[in-house]
Amino acid sequence: MDQEKAKTYKPEFRDFSVKMAIGSDKPIAETARDLGISANTLHTWISKYSLAKLVGNTAGTDDHLYEEIKRLQKENALLTKERDLLRKAAAYFEGVLSI
Repeated sequence: MDQEKAKTYKPEFRDFSVKMAIGSDKPIAETARDLGISANTLHTWISKYSLAKLVGNTAGTDDHLYEEIKRLQKENALLTKERDLLRKAAAYFEGVLSI
């Protein structure tokens, strides 16, 4: 059983293909055939392009996600420290009041 290796396409070609398919009056299947790619592949690229545009994500950059993760990690560390401090204070006051 020979498995075919999936073709990889450069981002520039993907962008060009999506813009060509969206801007053309031709059906997407015909545009895909002209470009030598599968119609399903072109549909997938168009969906990803539309989703990225809808979300406002710039092509290929996830910097805002990394920034958000970093911020959330800092916030989580602070909340963990506050929780531990409150637990210690509760234990202390429980000991003082029970005497």
